[in-house]
Amino acid sequence: MAIVWKNFDVGPFFDELVVTAGEPRHYASDLCSYLENLSDAEINEYKIAAESAIKVMGITFRVYNDEEGSIDRAWPFDIVPRLIPYEEWQDIEKGLVQRVKALNMFIDDLYNEQNVVKDGVFPSELLEKSKNFLPQCNGIKPPQGVWAHICGSDLVRDQHGTVYVLEDNLRVPSGVSYMLENRQVMKRVFPEMFEKYDIMPVDDYPSDLYDMLANLSPRDIDEPEIVVLTPGIYNSAYFEHAYLAQQMGAELVVGSDLVVEDDNCVYMRTIDGLSRVDVIYRRIDDAFMDPEVFNPESTLGVPGVMRAWKAGNVALANAPGSGVADDKVVYSFVPQLIKYYLDEEAILPNVPTYRCIDAKDREYVLENIASMVVKPANESGGYGMLIGPHSSAKEHDEFRKLIQDDPRNYVAQPMLLLSTAPTMVGNSVEGRHLDLRPFILSGKDIKVTMGGLTRVAMVKGSTVVNSSQGGGSKDTWIVKAEGQ
Repeated sequence: MAIVWKNFDVGPFFDELVVTAGEPRHYASDLCSYLENLSDAEINEYKIAAESAIKVMGITFRVYNDEEGSIDRAWPFDIVPRLIPYEEWQDIEKGLVQRVKALNMFIDDLYNEQNVVKDGVFPSELLEKSKNFLPQCNGIKPPQGVWAHICGSDLVRDQHGTVYVLEDNLRVPSGVSYMLENRQVMKRVFPEMFEKYDIMPVDDYPSDLYDMLANLSPRDIDEPEIVVLTPGIYNSAYFEHAYLAQQMGAELVVGSDLVVEDDNCVYMRTIDGLSRVDVIYRRIDDAFMDPEVFNPESTLGVPGVMRAWKAGNVALANAPGSGVADDKVVYSFVPQLIKYYLDEEAILPNVPTYRCIDAKDREYVLENIASMVVKPANESGGYGMLIGPHSSAKEHDEFRKLIQDDPRNYVAQPMLLLSTAPTMVGNSVEGRHLDLRPFILSGKDIKVTMGGLTRVAMVKGSTVVNSSQGGGSKDTWIVKAEGQ
């Protein structure tokens, strides 16, 4: 047999499926037993079946390469799922709901009364130097008081099994289509395991997304016109834009498909003439949304769409300006924001974070940079980071200078020993580090996906899980024990 659990090396990490060599976690025992009984030939069949399903379903992601330009690649997928017990997930879900509720209250406060600043909870200096605070949004009150309708919060687990929030993505979070497609692939590859386990479903997400968006409509009609606004086919997440539009039965549009008329309403160009749009699920960044207000050279957005939004004639999800909370310095304040707005202690902890704008924190980071992870405030996708233990002395010095030149733009965190999960390497399994991105929908109600997108660092020892940098993914199973 190809997989022998007694030879599996957990190392100093918390493994999601295995306690120690030869001892699976109680909720993973059936899966581990099933995998251990597979022959080399059967494993190969399953891997080929997964690759074929991904090819047939057209699941791709786009990589930008300096030498070859942009390339569409098949989605990197590992056939060994990640399991989380339902009772643990219930606590995580409560923590995510609490977190996004406080973040939306924070955004709404910043663009209106700014009590959080007046009361000294959030420093005015940080707001003044925020790259994502948009004065053009001051005084706006979006429907239901929600700015970030779709949030993707990244979770990690340390060597003790504690779950932390690593960051919150509130601008244009991506990845949910891969979560949905991963499940479809697994149902094709391991249908028998879906009979063995009570796995919580994820495929209600498109209908939940549609319902949330429809409830934002400024017109009280049965079937509001919802569109997904994409930058176009060359965007790295275009597969997801097209997928979600198709799943919701919404129109997929680019900026030139929409026009704002003199009545400050948004219309879609169709072969039958102009058709009014009620809700725009936008997948383009704030800076490119409206050349009348932001970047005048943008051809991706819709001239006048901000006028229409301010007039209450169209809903935008996520709302412009919600990225003010999608900032790694703001992230460090979230436990205080939860206490301030909800008068509750944070259910899910942050990773301990040093703010380089603080002189004492900055001095500590500069002295200990070789053992820390340094992150810029507003980058995503794992770019612009320094992973101290894996970097050279020259790189440490370069980052010391970056921090000293612009301390507001950097935070630092200790290097966590991220959890691992068994991952196929050839026909056997080895531990690989991973994270998890659940998706939270906020409207009249707040709904959290049952699990999320598990991203895996396919390179041994690496903690970089982003697909653009060599990462892969797994299906995430929230499993109920018998009687739950």
